[in-house]
Amino acid sequence: MKPPVTPQPWASLGRHTAARIALGRAGASLPTAAHLAFQQAHAAARDAVHAPLDAGELLAGLRALGEAPLRAQSQAADRASYLQRPDLGRRLDDASAAALAALQAPAADLAFVLADGLSALALQRQALPLFAALRERLLAEGGWTWAPPVVATQARVALGDEVGALLNARCVVVLIGERPGLSAPDSLGLYFSWAPHPGLVDAQRNCISNVRPEGLAPAAAAAKLHALLREARARQLSGVELKDEQDNRLLAAGPSPLMRLLGG
Repeated sequence: MKPPVTPQPWASLGRHTAARIALGRAGASLPTAAHLAFQQAHAAARDAVHAPLDAGELLAGLRALGEAPLRAQSQAADRASYLQRPDLGRRLDDASAAALAALQAPAADLAFVLADGLSALALQRQALPLFAALRERLLAEGGWTWAPPVVATQARVALGDEVGALLNARCVVVLIGERPGLSAPDSLGLYFSWAPHPGLVDAQRNCISNVRPEGLAPAAAAAKLHALLREARARQLSGVELKDEQDNRLLAAGPSPLMRLLGG
């Protein structure tokens, strides 16, 4: 009797990726298991968009690291407004803006904004490991100052530029939940802007994306971000004029022993 599912000859490659490859087929359709897995992933992505941030847990984690974090809220009063009006998520509400301005923060190299974005789940899972790893690097190098980190809700990337300006920071770093994918509902994005102020455009920011254990691990993302921040401070710029050349430097150093062994 013919089996109901026709396997793909390259199904073994599936163990190397989270992508949906070599799923097989049942007649002209997907196998039931693959179809149900897709539906489950779609539900997880939708849940990630709508789930609220547990700001208290995040604030407690930052305090445990020795920080004195602050809270902020965008002009989007709720999740529905946030999703329907992206512009509201790019600016602080009046109370938050007034509170940050009242601090009269001294000049600092960095300001950090931990924003829920389109996946609070991503911020909840990845932000503290990433921030802790970066903080350790900054302290070890010395010579860096930063303002109290700000936990922001209903926030878009551009909100960080207003926060950075109010906190008198030379550069702002936004840790934000990325739009969930069907295999990555908890992916964190990192954006930074030199000389932040409202009105900056995407070309004036740098981005590191897919920060999660299955993508770019938080520790590796912290190393990449640290290197870019050093370049940004040295050259006093960010965006399209600031390139991530770390991989190029590795290539310029010649093939690794493993590559030489493989004939690369």
